[in-house]
Amino acid sequence: MSWINLSALWKILVFGLLAGAGLPALFAAGLYSLSLGPRRAQVAAADGGADSDVLIGGSIVGMAIAAICVLIILAAIGWGVYEIYTLGHPAPKK
Repeated sequence: MSWINLSALWKILVFGLLAGAGLPALFAAGLYSLSLGPRRAQVAAADGGADSDVLIGGSIVGMAIAAICVLIILAAIGWGVYEIYTLGHPAPKK
């Protein structure tokens, strides 16, 4: 079995799980963290009260977690674009 490079196979598997399932899972965690905290409060309408809901706000911690998740995803996208660019444009030899 010397024709199977187990080290490379392991690296491909881990990177595929991180990029293939990890980034969408991180995006989902960021969206979920935005939903945390108080959402709506009932406001009594002047005419006897139809549905007049007012958005009060979300959780500051949830918004911070979502921002961190989005920044990690943007960094991964930027790194991927950079890697693709460097593969197509190798550095000149000295």
